[in-house]
Amino acid sequence: MSKRTRESDKSGSKKKYKFSTGIIEPCVSGIYATCARKHEKQAAQELAQLFQEKVEEWYSDEMRELGDGESNDESDNDASVEDKIKKELEALQAKNKGPKSKEILRFVDLNCECVVFCKTRKPIDPEKFVYRLMQEFANPKETQKRTRYVQKLTPVSFSCNASLSELTKLSQRVLKPHFHEEGTKPLKFAIEVTRRNFNTLDKMDIIKEVARVAGNGGQLSHKVDLKNYDKLILVECFKNNIGMSVVNSEYREGFKKYNIQQIFESKFKAQTATVTQEAKIEPK
Repeated sequence: MSKRTRESDKSGSKKKYKFSTGIIEPCVSGIYATCARKHEKQAAQELAQLFQEKVEEWYSDEMRELGDGESNDESDNDASVEDKIKKELEALQAKNKGPKSKEILRFVDLNCECVVFCKTRKPIDPEKFVYRLMQEFANPKETQKRTRYVQKLTPVSFSCNASLSELTKLSQRVLKPHFHEEGTKPLKFAIEVTRRNFNTLDKMDIIKEVARVAGNGGQLSHKVDLKNYDKLILVECFKNNIGMSVVNSEYREGFKKYNIQQIFESKFKAQTATVTQEAKIEPK
């Protein structure tokens, strides 16, 4: 065994978070993250910590329900809310340690440079979860950047095997609440396809089929608009898996395509410009 391999094994034994190795199965939800090259594990670790904190903060009621009220210790009456939530999460995680583990958050090592994937389960809705994160990141009052290696996040509401027939079913499922609900006004939309280690379907075939489903075969008045869209359909293709989600018009400008690095760089530039301008007009 080489020195590098031994060092890798040694560092791996100290990791706090679990990582699955392999491909992404169909019928899963989750979040893709791009990151600095050769820092995939570090990016996954810092995201795991951030995501776990937000699960505790945003889904405390749902977590209590999932825990089936197992925490009945009388000492809980004197514990803080944070301690109670932490205890319930630990109990839930311990309960799910079996071979059919169903953790709410589970990172997958894709063996792909600059990309990691986190599988999610209910109560997390990837679209809403990532959107809420971006709202916090974009807040001018939020000056602490919690991630060093992570660049961009992309939600995956659901996924399927890479075939045209499965893509049709996936599109119908993911697009329905955005485009097909009764009373939905005509929308302008665009489609963005990202392919990694993927050559099963042609990019234009994917775009045409997703657009067809969005317009319900021409029966709805939704129109394609690549620049001034109301909705953007994100299609993430990796090996034999296709994932999909829908984001709104804030995605491009307000949230910098969900790129955390660019969001904070933009905020810091704006703050610097404000300080400079105030200094110029300050009376002597």
